[in-house]
Amino acid sequence: MNRAEHLAWAKERALAYLPDWQNATASFVSDLNKHDETAGHATQQLLAMHAASGLLNERNCRELIEGTR
Repeated sequence: MNRAEHLAWAKERALAYLPDWQNATASFVSDLNKHDETAGHATQQLLAMHAASGLLNERNCRELIEGTR
């Protein structure tokens, strides 16, 4: 699976968890780390910072996941 295919797969799996943004986040981070070209992606840090600051919710979780390139 190439990078684009893997990213699309990870997004689809994560978005299926919404409105449970905690599980959506966990799924997305886990799946990003399963591919050499997406492991350590900056979106992981953005999701963690939003969650730690109490700013992560369903809407911005969806936006961060869908906006990941």
